[in-house]
Parts: sequence; C-alpha cells; structure tokens
Amino acid sequence: MNHLPLIIKREYLTKVRNKSFVVMTILSPVIFIALIAVVAYISQLNNDKVHTISVLDESGVVADVFKGSEKTKYEILENMSLEDAKNITRTSEHYGLLHIQKSDHFEDLSNTINFYSEESPSLRVVSDLENKIAKQLTDLKLIQEGIDVDLINNSKIKIDIVQESFEGEKTSKTDSILKLAFGGMAGYLLFMFIIIYGNMIMRSVIEEKTSRIIEIIISSVKPVQLMLGKIIGTSLAGITQFVIWLIIGGVLMALVSVLFGIDPGQLQNSQQEVLQQTLEQPELNVQVQNIMTSFFNLPIINLIVAFVLYFLGGYLLYSSLYAAIGAAVDNETDTQQFILPILVPLILAVYVGIFTVIEDPHGTVSVVFSFIPFTSPVVMLMRIPFGVPLWQQIVALLLLIATFMFTVWFAAKIYRVGILMYGKKPSYKELIKWIKY
Repeated sequence: MNHLPLIIKREYLTKVRNKSFVVMTILSPVIFIALIAVVAYISQLNNDKVHTISVLDESGVVADVFKGSEKTKYEILENMSLEDAKNITRTSEHYGLLHIQKSDHFEDLSNTINFYSEESPSLRVVSDLENKIAKQLTDLKLIQEGIDVDLINNSKIKIDIVQESFEGEKTSKTDSILKLAFGGMAGYLLFMFIIIYGNMIMRSVIEEKTSRIIEIIISSVKPVQLMLGKIIGTSLAGITQFVIWLIIGGVLMALVSVLFGIDPGQLQNSQQEVLQQTLEQPELNVQVQNIMTSFFNLPIINLIVAFVLYFLGGYLLYSSLYAAIGAAVDNETDTQQFILPILVPLILAVYVGIFTVIEDPHGTVSVVFSFIPFTSPVVMLMRIPFGVPLWQQIVALLLLIATFMFTVWFAAKIYRVGILMYGKKPSYKELIKWIKY
C-alpha cells in the first residue's frame, strides 16, 4: 500500500504546528522589516542633516563655485585671518572650514588647500569639495592658456557601442546587467533554500531517530517512502512559510509607511512627476526605453519554466542527501563530517556562477559546470538569461533527474540501515557497507 500521501500530510502538519515554526514564521518578517525600518529611519535622520561649511578663499578664484544645496550650505568668509575664521566656524558649530591660500599659480594652489573640522569629515563631502575646486581650477587654467572651455566641452563625444548578434538581434549593456541580476537571484535563492530546508529535513530525521518513534513507523512504511515523504512534506512547509512571509511583509510595510508618515498617494504622484520629467529629457527617455526593451528581451517563459524545474530538481537532489545524513548519525554534532562534501559543490557552483558565468557564460568552464548535476541547478540558472540552446537545458535537466533518482536509491540504502542504528558514529567505510546490504 502506498503510504506516501499520509507521510507527506503528517510531515507537513507536524512542521506547521510546531511552536518554533510558528514563532519564526511570524517573527522573521517582523524582525526583518523592523531592521529595514530602523536603518531607513536612521538614514533619513542622517540625510536630513544639513552641513554648513565655512569657506575662506584668500586666492579669490574659487569661492564662486560653492553654491548651496539641500544637504550642504556654504558661508563665504572674507577679509579675516585664518585664526579668526577658525573661531567663527567653531563658535557657529559649522561642519568645517575650507581654507584656500593665496598663490600666484594654479598648479601651486592645488597644494595649499586645507579643511579644518572637529571630527574627521565625510568622504562624500571632501570628494565633492575636491571635484568643485578641481573643475574650477582646470577651467581657469585652460582660459589662461587661451583655450575655449566651452569649445572643449562641446567637442566631447559619448560613445555607446551597439551590440548585435549575427542574426540581427540587438543587445546592450543594460541587457547584460538584467540577465546577471535574474540569474544571480535565481541561483542564490536556490542555494539558500537548500541550506535552510535541507538542514530542517536532516534535523527532523535525527529527532525521530533519537525519540525511537521511527521504530514503529518503519514497521509499516518503506524507507524510501518515508524519506520522500519527509522531503516533500518539509518542502511544502517551507513554501507555506515563504508565502506567509510575503503576506506579513506586505502588511508590515504598509504599517511602517503609515507610522513613518509616508503617503502612498504622494509617492505615486512623485513617481509620476519624475517619470514625466524623465520623458521630457531625451537622454533619460532613451535609457528608460532601453531598460524596458532589455526586460522584454529576456526569455521570460524560459526563465520561469527552467527555474521551477531546476529548482525542484536541485532541491530534491540535495534534500535526499541531507535525509541520508540525518539517518546515519545520532546528533547534529556528528553531521559536520558529512555536510562538508555536500556544501562544497554548492559553494563551487556559486563561485563559478559569479566569477565565470558573468565573464563568459558560454565558455568551457561555464558549460561544463552547467551539465554537472550537483552544480547545474545554480550554474544553468545563471546561464539561461544569456541564451542557452534548448538542447543543453534538456540534457542538463535529464542528467539532473537521473542523478536525483540514483541519489534517492543511494540515500535510501543508507536511510534503511542508518535509521535503526544507535550509539555509534558511522564512518565513510561503514556507509559503503550499508549500501551493499
């Protein structure tokens, strides 16, 4: 008799009714949103702070470039000594004092600029000051040499190389960025899902093994059915948790917006104004159109189908190994020697995806690792946005499915013997013997 549906139901209900599962399902989005709110609030307080900088320009050539903005105000000091300027700045509690000494040559002037402050100034503020002064001195130097600055600025030509395949399909740098974002997000999500819920399956097996409940269950259920039931039931519990996180997260984001005085209507109006201003500017309008075109050029249907298939295949493959480890040991401490060989292919897949697929998605290394079943779920998902032939996707998927079936058989052998073993830490040599039983 097939007991798999009953095992899945039992495993699912056991997980979702567990107090720690319920608490973490509720607290995780609360903590996450709270951290985002705190960081946003602190950043808002920091961004709202206006820096007032005193400027003592003894050279008389750069003071005109210091125009106030929303974040930075400038107070120009004239006809006073450096010490008097320092005292005024300190008394007024200004952010700092910018002192430009008098010099006969622009080249020497660049080495006679100091910034005085009570504390170390922000890198952003210092960089902004350097850029303003550098541009002004460069323009003045060019004018001194009899060169028309406006003519130079108008002579600058911006190059944007149009990328096009031999078949006539046009792409751009924006396409590559979007493809990289989609591929990286898919691979990273699979990696985290395997780590989190694979460990959950392993702990579940260990708990049942140590409580001896498994001795009763195994008398009427095949080990393979029990293992698959745990994997599928835990996966459904994970999906349920993820959906609840999305719902709670959306509600909390709305509450945070109300508490921090963020009006969605105003945000929408602001976005419409920004969009309208963007469309009125030809360059920005072209950039927006390029982004939208790049998005719709992505193989959306292929990405969705491949993500579902490779996500399920990769998760089931690694989950069966986690279940086998849980059956082979008596406590989580003993799992360390067996987890490392499982994590190495996952970590290798992420590194190959980041450092190789990004640079050359159709290179030998990328293609080879996209066919290896233990790395293909991550690497292939990162390659697909860049355009992978359908036959490669199908072959890699078939290899993944075949490896999963072999892994289930392999893990079931260990599971069948290890689930009833107590009080002894198994070695790799003993695991090989269990497979032969």
